Amino acid sequence: MFSRQVFRTVRAAAPQRAVTLRATPVRSFAAAATSDGQPPIAVFGLDGTYASALYTAAAKSSTLDPTAKALSSLNGLFEKDPKLTQILSAPTLTADDKSAIVAELAKQAGAGGETVKNFLDTLAENNRLNLLKGVCEKFGAIMSAARGEVELKVTSAQALDSKTLSRLEAAVTKSEYVGQGKKLKVTNEVNSDIIGGLVVEVGDRTIDLSVSSRVAKMNKLLNDTL
Repeated sequence: MFSRQVFRTVRAAAPQRAVTLRATPVRSFAAAATSDGQPPIAVFGLDGTYASALYTAAAKSSTLDPTAKALSSLNGLFEKDPKLTQILSAPTLTADDKSAIVAELAKQAGAGGETVKNFLDTLAENNRLNLLKGVCEKFGAIMSAARGEVELKVTSAQALDSKTLSRLEAAVTKSEYVGQGKKLKVTNEVNSDIIGGLVVEVGDRTIDLSVSSRVAKMNKLLNDTL
């Protein structure tokens, strides 16, 4: 969670504060990517551009694993602290505000060293701290591809126990949906709207076995018949 000092800093960035726009050079985070530092997949959007640059910089400095750990920790902050997005998007942040926020983020990251600190400094200097959540998510996608992982997302009406998830993982691993040499990254998301059953997403494929889907199909069949 963010410290009280940082919250005080952002509250001090009141709307009445005059915002001075200066023509300052945009800081570039990473040098041109080389073949061995290129991300294994393309991610799009401005946050994707920053995520790709961070991957290249981490690859060149041999800090991919600690950087990935740091970005995962930062991504977790958004779930723990609902005010974080508002803080990072405040248009009236001064240089001192950004410095305090970057210091706090670097502390919360707990890993990554200078690579992550330089990256956060770059976001702050380019007024792009509001992109952090997207960068974390897209960096995670790049790292999953680099590790040969395939995401298995299981949505259920109630949380599944580890035994059930393990059985699903074993079944999907043997299926045509997972390529040879790939590893599954399993997550379980709870959504009561599906009523029961499961929605299984493997990579870009979806298998809808939910009760809500069956009800919708039945309703369509009845309407078409009538």
